[in-house]
This record gives sequence, C-alpha cells and structure tokens, in this order.
Amino acid sequence: MSAPEAAASTSEAAASTTVAAASTTASLQEAIAEAEQLIANPPFEVNAQELAEGYDYLAGSIRSSLQMAFDYDLEHPVLINPTHQYARQGLDNPDAIYFNAYLADGASYVVSGRRGTTTDLSFQVMDGGYTETGHPKTLAAFDDRELEVAEDGTFEWRFGPELGIRKGSTLIIREVYDDWNTEERGTIRIQRLDTAGQPRGAFSQDRVAKRYGVAAKMLVGRVKTWFAFPEWFTYKEPVNTLTVPKSTPGGLASQFSSIGHYSLGEDEAMVVRVPVCADAPYQAIQVGSKWYVSTDYEHHQTSLTAAQSVADRGFFTYVISERDPGLANWLETTGHDKGVMMLRWQRLARDLTAEDGPQVEVVSFDSLAQRADLDHQRVTPQEYADRIEARQVGIARRMIS
Repeated sequence: MSAPEAAASTSEAAASTTVAAASTTASLQEAIAEAEQLIANPPFEVNAQELAEGYDYLAGSIRSSLQMAFDYDLEHPVLINPTHQYARQGLDNPDAIYFNAYLADGASYVVSGRRGTTTDLSFQVMDGGYTETGHPKTLAAFDDRELEVAEDGTFEWRFGPELGIRKGSTLIIREVYDDWNTEERGTIRIQRLDTAGQPRGAFSQDRVAKRYGVAAKMLVGRVKTWFAFPEWFTYKEPVNTLTVPKSTPGGLASQFSSIGHYSLGEDEAMVVRVPVCADAPYQAIQVGSKWYVSTDYEHHQTSLTAAQSVADRGFFTYVISERDPGLANWLETTGHDKGVMMLRWQRLARDLTAEDGPQVEVVSFDSLAQRADLDHQRVTPQEYADRIEARQVGIARRMIS
C-alpha cells in the first residue's frame, strides 16, 4: 500500500470511528439538551440562585443516570449508590445512604452483609421505578428487625420469584443515621444465585449504545418525575402547614412522615414544635428547594435528627428562617424564600397519630429573641460553627460517592 493510500485508509477509519461515536452518544446528547430546557423553564418561578442550583441538579442527574445505566447488570447485579450530596433527587434524606439494584424476572438472590451501628437499615422491592405518572407498587418492605442477625452482626436474606419480581423490578436499601459522628456503616452486597461464577460477556458497540440510550431515558424521566411528584402530595397542602403524620407514600415499611411547603419573608420565621417520639429510634426534619431536593446539608444546617437536636420538656422546637436566630435548632433556608419540608419517623413500634405530629406557627423574626420557650437552645456564633464542623466531618466519614 502506498503512503497516500495508507493515509486515506487511516482517514476513513478515523471518520468511521467518529460517526460511530456520535451515533453511540447521540441519544444522551439529545436527552441532555431536552433536560436542560426543562431546567431552564421549570413549572415554578426561580431566582438566579435557584436557576444555578437547577443546573447543578442537572449535573447530578446526568451523573446518576450514567451510573445507573452503566452499572446496570441483570446477570451480575451490584448495589449502586445513585443518590447523595452530588446527585440529589426526590427530597433525598440527608441521613440516608441509598443503594439500588435491578432485578430479573424469575431469578433468585441473596443479600448479605454485616450490620453496622446505624439507627435503621431497611429493604424494599418495587415493581418498577418512580415516573411522572405515578409511583411503583411495593412487593416487599421491611427493616433488619425481621432478619436473623448473628452476634457478629452478619445477616443473609434470600428471595426470588415468590415476591412477584418482574422486568423492571428494583431493590432499594436505605441505611439511615441518627448520629452522623458516632454510628458506623455496615457492609452489604447482592448476588444473583443462578449466575454466580459465570463471567460477564464482552463489550460490544450495540451494548454500549443501548446503555447510553438507557441513561438518556432515565435523565429526562428523572427530571419530569420530580417535577410531578410534589404536585401530587406536597403542594396540595396549604402553604406554611405540615400534615398529620402518615405512612409514607411508596411503601417504606416502618416510616411515617409529615410534609409541607413554606413561603417566608426575610423578616419572618416558622416555628415547628413536635413531640420527642420515644417509639421512633429515628426522628428527623429537613427543608428542601423547589427542585424537590435536599439543600446543602453538609455546610449548612438544613436538616436535623433527634441526636442533632436540642429537646426541652419532651419537645423539639425548630425555627425555619433565612436569618440566623442564634438557636441550636435553626434550619437554614439558604436563600430560598419558598421550599418544601418533611419530618420523618422510622423504625416505629406503633402507628403515629395527630398528637405525635408537628404544630406550626409563622412569627416575626424579631419576636424570637423574646421567646422563653427558645432560651434552652440559644448558642453563640462559635458554638454554631462547631455544629457545622461536626456536620462536615459526619458527611466525610460516610461519603462513598
């Protein structure tokens, strides 16, 4: 082959590779463009900060969608951590580590590991994923109290077709902290029994292209889903209220929740008073943004568990505001005059009633300084800074993203 012929051949090969690469990723490129338009034109008003947060949310959604698509393996499933401080969705719980795995119709599995010291460890099998048209049916839901946990903390759960698993079914595991700085994560894994020991197949262009297509579908669906979800539940409630505790939609077995949304001026504050629940080892409150995601819980106090809260005479009293009231139980709105709220109780020993739920009042910010019921939790700027440092350390201890 002459030099000109070799050069032409090389050029043709390069062009062919470029075309293949473009067609392989085209679906994801189109989905990113569509998702960007959804973020740029959300079904609610946003200020400049919130729009910037929307694009950060988009980046996390792209990341999570790629992770879910390329870690996807029905023959050799793995536990994927798709939701964390860099990939938020669905008013994610700041106290939880989430794990997901895809399940195959007719297959059998073993989930095993060693129980850590986190307050809760729960398991849920769903017959699909959340979509903009609804949430999936729960096929199984329980926490580790239903497992046989050995003295050394090890456990094993075997399940299969008896649960009604079908194409699209997923396993969700939540490991939930009360005290970020003392509780320790456990270990956990999943194995499909009938494919154990079999090697994974080689990569092919079609296989990779299909996964880009899956990521594309996930990305757009994810953004649309979490636009729709709060409209079904949260925004049906009157503003500046919280609901009576109810079993959480979606089938999480041992969780009750109270939901709401707020709208506060800079000179206003919301005071939330809720009983300490002795029958709930995990009790927490958080605020979130219009994107229906958690706000920065690592560097700001936008959530509090019972262990992180100061109680007085059997109650937690929280203050939600933009300005700093000098209180231990302050929930920072971080530039969001409107947002969502949620209280959670997990690992319950009984159903909750209205008496277990929150009482809410909107007051002037200046009136907080004169309230005797808040005197027990007044803190100095340094004491509050220490609380933020503890949050930063707590997140670093468990971060696996």
